[in-house]
Amino acid sequence: MEIKVRKKDKVNILDIAGKIVIGEELDRLRTIVLDLLEAGEKSFVLNLAEVPYVDSTGLGEIIRVYISVTKKTGKVKLLNLSSKIHDLLVISKLITTFEKDIFTDEETALKSF
Repeated sequence: MEIKVRKKDKVNILDIAGKIVIGEELDRLRTIVLDLLEAGEKSFVLNLAEVPYVDSTGLGEIIRVYISVTKKTGKVKLLNLSSKIHDLLVISKLITTFEKDIFTDEETALKSF
């Protein structure tokens, strides 16, 4: 899994590529977000356009990121979910957590902040 961070209009966009599955690389997602939170950042978009698969551990990590950010009064938006990832959120009933925060267009996601 690769993660590239870019900033646009005070929003941190994390472009994630590869599978989000159990392993050391998953810790990197948490570390990146926690470091940005410590630096005072509060707005995040997780761009999942290049993510073909998320396992249960990966899904748990996305929820951990969401909880960490919201505890610091920040916001997390999801961008470009594949149908598989969307279905996983529906099946796990986590879709209600992100329902208003799922986007298919980056500009719309940025404007939602």
